Amino acid sequence: MLIGYARTSTLDQKAGLEAQLRDLAKEGVEKVFQEQVSSVDKDNRQKLSEALEFLREGDTLLVTKLDRLARSVAHLMEVLGAIEAKGAHLRILSMNIDTGTATGKLMLSIMGSVAEFERSIMLERQREGIAKAKAAGKYTGRKPTAKAKTEEVLRLHRKGLGGTAIAREVGIGRSSVYRILDEAGT
Repeated sequence: MLIGYARTSTLDQKAGLEAQLRDLAKEGVEKVFQEQVSSVDKDNRQKLSEALEFLREGDTLLVTKLDRLARSVAHLMEVLGAIEAKGAHLRILSMNIDTGTATGKLMLSIMGSVAEFERSIMLERQREGIAKAKAAGKYTGRKPTAKAKTEEVLRLHRKGLGGTAIAREVGIGRSSVYRILDEAGT
């Protein structure tokens, strides 16, 4: 049985999800598990867990791209281990890889390593860019929203409002209210 898995990181990526579903349907997938959740949070990917649980011996899990399935080589190997433990295979359409063959397993390991390397390089460049912008005074980060409301927090506290009520009124978190009050010595 062909089982499909489709994922996008955000709800805004409807076109990406629709394209994946269309490609999986073209391949004759009989059951699709789909979700819209970041791959960073690999422990919160409920539909991927359901797809892996659903697999039976001889089944093939089909994904359109490697990055829809795993973010790191370690996670990829973990997923692949779960698939193989069921006696199933993995196919990645964009790479024409099928782990039902020895060559497919080798290529998947190599391509997974390359994908993880590319991501590391991208993050390194991002960090360098931020450091350069900070040095030039162009990157200041986010404005502190709670600190900007210090006077209003103190005013409401003097009126006798509690931390929860102040937080709700001002639109900041309770912990921020207590931090401001603590810093003000009240």
